[in-house]
Amino acid sequence: MGSKWRKVKLSLGLNLCAYLPRTTDGDDDGDYHPLPSSERLSDAVLLPPSNWENMVPSRTTTPLPSSHCLRLPKSLSKSSSKSSKQTCSICLMKMKQGDGHAIFTAECSHSFHFHCVASHNNQVCPVCRSKWKEIPIRSPGLDPGGRSRNDALMDVAHRLPVPQRNLNQWHIRGPEPGVFNDDESLDHLPVIAESNNTLDNTSDTTIKIETYPEVSTAPRSHSYDDFTILVHLKAAAMAAIRNPSLSGDQVSLLQSRNPRAPVDLVTVLDISGSMSGTKLALLKRAMGFLIQNLGCNDRLSVIAFSSNARRLFPLRRMSDIGQQQALRAVNSVIANGGTNIAEGLRKGGKVMEDRTEKNPVSSIILLSDGRDTINGVGMNSSYPNYESLIPLSIRSGSNREFQIPVHTFGFGTDHDASLMHSISEISGGTFSFIETETMIQDALAQCIGGLLSVVVQELQVCVECMNPKLCLSSLKAGSYRSHVSADGKTGLIDVGDLYADEERDFLVSVKVPAESSQCETSLLKVKCFYRDPLTKEMTSTESGVVRIQRPKIAGQEEMSIEVDRQRNRFRAADAMVEARTAAEQGDLAGAVSILENCQRVLSETVSAKSRDRLWVALDAELKEMEERMVSRHVYEVSGRAYILSGLSSHSWQRATARGDSTDGSSLVQAYQTPSMVEMLTQSQAFLLSSPSRQGLLQSPWSQPKPR
Repeated sequence: MGSKWRKVKLSLGLNLCAYLPRTTDGDDDGDYHPLPSSERLSDAVLLPPSNWENMVPSRTTTPLPSSHCLRLPKSLSKSSSKSSKQTCSICLMKMKQGDGHAIFTAECSHSFHFHCVASHNNQVCPVCRSKWKEIPIRSPGLDPGGRSRNDALMDVAHRLPVPQRNLNQWHIRGPEPGVFNDDESLDHLPVIAESNNTLDNTSDTTIKIETYPEVSTAPRSHSYDDFTILVHLKAAAMAAIRNPSLSGDQVSLLQSRNPRAPVDLVTVLDISGSMSGTKLALLKRAMGFLIQNLGCNDRLSVIAFSSNARRLFPLRRMSDIGQQQALRAVNSVIANGGTNIAEGLRKGGKVMEDRTEKNPVSSIILLSDGRDTINGVGMNSSYPNYESLIPLSIRSGSNREFQIPVHTFGFGTDHDASLMHSISEISGGTFSFIETETMIQDALAQCIGGLLSVVVQELQVCVECMNPKLCLSSLKAGSYRSHVSADGKTGLIDVGDLYADEERDFLVSVKVPAESSQCETSLLKVKCFYRDPLTKEMTSTESGVVRIQRPKIAGQEEMSIEVDRQRNRFRAADAMVEARTAAEQGDLAGAVSILENCQRVLSETVSAKSRDRLWVALDAELKEMEERMVSRHVYEVSGRAYILSGLSSHSWQRATARGDSTDGSSLVQAYQTPSMVEMLTQSQAFLLSSPSRQGLLQSPWSQPKPR
C-alpha cells in the first residue's frame, strides 16, 4: 500500500515539503543580505517590517507551520487532517508501525519519522512550535530530509550547485527600495559551435504572406460593396531540439551561436488564504518547471501578493545560481491574507518600468484563484480603476506603439474571470481558464513555450489598394488595433510579437466597382514591417498584387474555403460576445439561442460541407459553451471563464488554456505552435519522470493546424 501511495504522490508532485526558517537576527537596513544555503526565505518578506515582531517570538531561527508545504488532497487522504499521529508533518508520508521506518514521538506528543525529525535539525516542533529539550541525531547514512529522490521540483533545486556565502542571495530584510533598478546586467555569453534552438534555415524570410480573394473570377458587370480578401501570415519555424536535463548555463551556451530572443519575465503570484494547501503546492511546482526552462540570458522576477504585495526576487538572470535563488524565493511563501490583485500587478509593472536594461522579449504572468478583496471592486464592474492602475509601459492604450503583455491565469471556480480577462485585453495578453488545479503547470508551460520562441517583434501589416477605383471598407483583426485611412486607400494592423510557427489571419473588405473593358482587376498588396528581436534591425517583406479575373460572363464560383474558414471564426467569436452579454444580463436562454443560431449558420457554409477541421472545432466549442450555460450556477462557476478564455484565444489568435485541457489533440486548441506542444510534453514528463529521465524523452510535433 505504501508503494502505491508513493507512486500516486509522485505523479501528482505531492512530495514537496520544505520548512522555511524565519530569520530575524540582524538589522533591517533595507539592503540585500546573503543567507546560508541551508536556510529558506520566510513569509516575513511578504509583510511590512512592523509586523515581523508579532510573527516571531524571539530572535531565533524558527520553522514555520506546515501550511506552506504541500498538503494531501482530501480525495487522496482523508486521514491527513485528522491526526498528526497518522502522518509525518515533515514529509507528509503516512506513519505506520512495522513499515521499516522508525517513528520519533516528541515531548509535545507529535510524531514524525525518525529520519525526518533528525534532518529537521531544530529544537522547535514544526506543528505546535513548542521548544524541545532534545532531538535525535541523524546518522550519516540517512537521506537528508527523508525526501523522495524522485520529487521533480526539488530534484531541480538539489542538483543545482550550492552557492558560496560570498554570492549574493537576494532576500529583502527591510523595506523595499523605492526604485526597482537593481536588475542584473545583460552580459553576453561566449559563442560555441552548436545550438539547440535556431531558426529553420529552409525559410527564406521570417514571415510568409499569402492572400486569398473570396473568388478568383467575377463578371465585369458586377460590383461588390464587401469583397473579402484573406491575408494569411506565418512566422518562420524553430528547430526546437531541447534537452531538459541540461542546466540553465548549458542551455544558454548551446543557444549562443543561433540564439532565441531572451526574455524578461515577471511572475505575479496569488498567495492569499484561499491558495493554502494543494493549490499553493501545485503553483510552486509549476514555478519550479518555469524556472528550470529559463536559460541563463533570460531574467525572472517574482512578485507575491495577498493583502499586500512584495517583490520576493528582483530581476535576475536564470543561471544555475539564479535558478537556485529563484526556487528558494518561491518555496518561501505561505498562503494567508486577502487578495490584492491591483497591488501585485502594480509592482509587477514597476519592475518592468524601473529596470535599467531590457531583454528583447518582455512579459508579465499573473496567476490568481480569487477576487480582489482589498480594493472593493465588484465582479460585474467595468474596472476603470484597474485600467488606471496598469502602468503605461504595459498598457495598449498608451502612447507607446507596443505594450508589455500580461498573460493572466484564473484557476478554480471562484476567480474573477471578468477582471482577469479585462487585464489581459488591456495589456495585449491572453486569459487562460484553469478549471482543474492540477493543470496549472501545463497551462503555464504552454504560455512560456510561446514566450521562449519569439521570432518577430513590432509587426505591422499594411494593406494598400492597387486600383484608384477601389477603397477599403473594413479590416477584421480581432483585438489587434487596426486603422483605415480617411481616403480608404490604405489600412494598418498592429500585431506586435509572433512566436515561431504562429499564424495570423485577417479579413480585408474592399469595394470593387464594375469593369467596362478590363479582363483583370488589381485589388491590393500587403506589406509587413517588423523588427528582428536579436539584431534589432527593421525588416520588410511584401506579397504580390492580388488580382481577380473579370470575364464578360462567368459561371457561379464557389467561395474560397480559406476565406470561408476565417469568416466562420469571426462569426463564432461575434456570437460568443453576444451570448456573454445576454448571460450577464440574466438571459441564459437567449444566450444559448444565440450560440445555436450561430451553429446553424456555420453548418450551411462551404467549410461545413467539406467537414473542415476548423468548422468541426468551432461547432464543438459552441456546443461546450451552451452546456456551460445550462443554469446560473454552472455559468457562474465555469461558463463565464470558459467563454472569456475562448474569446481571448480567438481575438488574439493565440492558444489559451480552456477548462481542464491544454491537450494539443483537442480541436479547440487551433492556435498551438510546435514550441508550445514541445513545452507541454516536457511538463508532462516533468510530472511523471525524474529529471534524469526527461532528457531521454523525444518531444513530438503537433499535428498541422487546420487550414
